[in-house]
Parts: sequence; C-alpha cells; structure tokens
Amino acid sequence: MTTQTAVSPLRLAVIIGSTREGRFGPKVAHWFTGRAKLRDDLSVDVVDLADTPLPPSLTHRPGPEDASALEAVTPRLEAADAFAVVTPEYNHSYPAPLKNAIDWHFTQWQAKPVGFVAYGGMSGGLRAVEHLRPVFAEVHAVTVRDTVSFHSAWEAFDADGSLTAPQGPDTAATVMLDQLVWWAEALRTARATHPYGT
Repeated sequence: MTTQTAVSPLRLAVIIGSTREGRFGPKVAHWFTGRAKLRDDLSVDVVDLADTPLPPSLTHRPGPEDASALEAVTPRLEAADAFAVVTPEYNHSYPAPLKNAIDWHFTQWQAKPVGFVAYGGMSGGLRAVEHLRPVFAEVHAVTVRDTVSFHSAWEAFDADGSLTAPQGPDTAATVMLDQLVWWAEALRTARATHPYGT
C-alpha cells in the first residue's frame, strides 16, 4: 500500500495499556509513535493509562476525582479516528487497566479501527491481541488484521530504546499503519455522511 495524504491528518490515539511499575510498554510505544509520526497522514496522541488512571470499574460509583480522570481521557478517545493499542501479555491475556478503559467508554470506539502493538515472551503478546479482538467487536470497533509483535521484547531493544534489528518491526508497523489509515479514512467519511447507529 502507498501512503496517501487525507484532507486533514487522521487522528491516531496510541494507548499504552500497562500501568505496572517497571513496565516495558513506554519503550515499545515510543518506538511505534516515532514510526507513526513519520507519516503526513497521521497526527498522534499518546494516551498513557498510567498517567490517567480511571475509576476501578463500572460498578464503582464515580466521585469528583473519577470525573476528572474521565475528563482527561474521554475527549481524546472521542477525537481519535483510529487507535493503536500497545499491550503486554499478562497470564495469557491483556492488562486489567486496559479492559477498564475500554469498559468505561462505548461511543468513542464505535465505527473506528483498532490496531495492536503487542509484546511479551515466547508468544509476543499475541494471545492478548486475540482476546482483545472480540472485546473491541462488542463496542463496535473494527480491528485490523495485521499486528506488530515483539517476542522476547526486552531483547529487541537496546538500552537507549532503539531496535537491535529494526527491519522486521519497521515493516510490520508500516503494514499495520497502512491498514489503519485505509479503514480510518473510510470510516471517517462514513461517519460524516451517515452517523453510526442512525
């Protein structure tokens, strides 16, 4: 696929799904964000769930501090045309804060594409991705086929956060971003001409 410039850049929200102390996610997200920013058809917003903790669950009665946390995240998800979720694999699945962020929102995901940048050990986070696909389908998002996956991720990056062998991941990121852009352009046009759900 070739990169085509949209009428205005598509807004890509890169969501860092892990909030654990000592997490590896920011290093992966920094690399991926750098790849996305090379494109003139995307503007990038990094939503780090560690910086914007949400209330613990939908059964929790939100207080004033919870409303503030939602105000820091919800408008950014609403403004996005596409999402790239950076996720580790914890116990064969994805992190609880990421599920919580998905569950606190609904219309913000609708009729928008989602891509995945996964990392982990032998599986490269792919089991987390496969668990996330039906979750995003439930909130009416469209997940793209191709992913970026780092097996034994800590060995793929050097101390400065650069990839030790960039060719494969760079190619995978380009393929996935091309798919996100195609879907984001198509769905943005569709939402403008025929709002989703009407």
